[in-house]
Amino acid sequence: MTSSLYDEEVVADCAVDVPKPRKASSLRTWGPAMVAMALVIAVNAFLLGPTGGKIPALTEKHINRRNLAEARTQAVLSMEYDPVADAKRGRRIGERNLSEEEGGVLEYTRRRHRYLGEYVHIDVSGQFSFFGKLSVSFIYFCFWVFLMFPNWFLPIGRPGIALGGGLSMVVWRFILQIAGHGPFFDAERVIIMEPLFLLFGLMLTTIYLEKMERGGLFDKLRDSLDDPVNWKRSAKIMAMSTIGSAAVMNDSIVLIFSGVVVDLCVRHKVTNSLPYLLSLATTANIGSALTMTGNPQNILIVSLAYDDIGWLEFAGNMAIPVVAATFINSAMMFAYYGPELFPGSSGIVENFGVMFGGNRTPEMLAQEHAYYARQAAAKEGKEEDSSGSWSMWSRIQVVVVLLFLVCFAVGLDVCVTSICAGAILMCVASYKRQHYDPRPETVEYDADGNPLPPKKTYDIDGNEIQPEDEEIVTESETTLTEVDYGLLMLFIGQFILIGSFDDTGVPQAFFNVTMGSCAKQMTSVPCVYWFVIIITVLSNIASNVPVCQMLAATFPYASPYDWLQVSFSATIAGNLTMLGSAANMIVAFQAAKVGDRTFTSERHAPFGIPSTIGCLYAGTFLLSTFHFSPECSEKLGECDGDAANDDAVN
Repeated sequence: MTSSLYDEEVVADCAVDVPKPRKASSLRTWGPAMVAMALVIAVNAFLLGPTGGKIPALTEKHINRRNLAEARTQAVLSMEYDPVADAKRGRRIGERNLSEEEGGVLEYTRRRHRYLGEYVHIDVSGQFSFFGKLSVSFIYFCFWVFLMFPNWFLPIGRPGIALGGGLSMVVWRFILQIAGHGPFFDAERVIIMEPLFLLFGLMLTTIYLEKMERGGLFDKLRDSLDDPVNWKRSAKIMAMSTIGSAAVMNDSIVLIFSGVVVDLCVRHKVTNSLPYLLSLATTANIGSALTMTGNPQNILIVSLAYDDIGWLEFAGNMAIPVVAATFINSAMMFAYYGPELFPGSSGIVENFGVMFGGNRTPEMLAQEHAYYARQAAAKEGKEEDSSGSWSMWSRIQVVVVLLFLVCFAVGLDVCVTSICAGAILMCVASYKRQHYDPRPETVEYDADGNPLPPKKTYDIDGNEIQPEDEEIVTESETTLTEVDYGLLMLFIGQFILIGSFDDTGVPQAFFNVTMGSCAKQMTSVPCVYWFVIIITVLSNIASNVPVCQMLAATFPYASPYDWLQVSFSATIAGNLTMLGSAANMIVAFQAAKVGDRTFTSERHAPFGIPSTIGCLYAGTFLLSTFHFSPECSEKLGECDGDAANDDAVN
């Protein structure tokens, strides 16, 4: 009785008081990015000198590390290889702490060297001619540009571009091999199957969480992120994304919530969904830096690090940098997209009053009134329904999700866990649809609304098929068709392109040339500030996982602190461009699937560049200042030398 007049007043207020935001100028759009890049150049020129003249000489600690590494490598290479014993232990690295009978540290080091050589990186750059390296690099960068701007030349789409690029690279590498300009290209070796299995399992799980029941767990989760105030809705998305990515994995979080964020934008008739999609993607990358299970490169780093790095050690060192990066990214989000998140506000000062003083602009009040009017209308139409209650199917979803998270936490294989969770939900959804859901109405009507007699159907022998004998609709014909197989094709194509490009040795040469004298002291101040920029650039050109693989083969005895700096910079680098991380690509794809194509490379970069640089340098400073992981390798014996030197000094 009270809603009709109230609704009319609210609609009238909304139609008058909510203006569309003005289009920003080029200086407003790209100005922060240009200032951030100028600051990077200025800071490094000040610390290292314009030509690198201020780079400090190698200390006794660095020389001692180099000598120990060379001695350990020589001892490992001189060990006799027992293929039978090694076959019994398997191809994996295995336990880090081997017994004396098994060879102790030396045996572990030998097996690790074989692992790095066989699986991660094989240096074949010397088998390329100059023409071979140049042509492969040219093909890679051409398709890199096409992936950045997929509709620039032809509207093929990123999966088609990546797969076409991968196939083109395979054909060209074969031509180079025949012509004697390059080695054999083992494309199967560079396709890493684990991320593909993980993505498939996560997509399967997400689809069934969403489609199993209307008003179920997925809808309740979406409603928890809803808020009538734009900036609060963005803050909730960032908080959920940060915590979830640290607990599970950034790819799974963005895969689950990309559609939710777009749905919220549609529900609130948001004219620009980019701030909300950026809130999800950027904080997913930042939050994943906290734990060793937050993203694929962290998992790889922990498995390839020479010294043990525990879960608590990793998270304890990363806590301060990640919290600082989260606040910086959030502050920049509210400042850069102030007109969208604070409609009607006059600027940053008024935005502070809105966030901390409880103030509201007329436009915000109109949005709140419209939101509560819609809620009142929705509740009035569902008075007899038990909305808000948890059905049996929702409880099953919760149990499966909790078991899924527990299996992740205890260290079970993430690929098997995600696929099993999706398979369990598929069986539950199929049983529910077969025995509990109402049958779809198949009655047809004529123009006057009268029901028509059912059409008779016959089998191949001419026998009439009774209605109860009709073919049952299977999951393969319904829900399984919603799996984004194009996304899997995108990753396969990218793996082939990146793997071939790494074979040329160009990324490694770029690293050595740009690092110069800092290559042997890359995580020492002031070289660390230049080092993280090089890692950021390489991570966006050759992807962060191959960069970590390259560093593991190039610096096999890096200390735990070295790897923490690599992990932080390679993870934060994912926010620089849209191709910087898989999470960004997943957000773009999931949003495009439901018709939202605002998350593009050219719209991501103006915010991504300054946010990444600010988070990267603040986090690097805090990590280099506050960390308790050793800056030396205990297994290499380097820490014993440092302790002896400290005693001698004292």
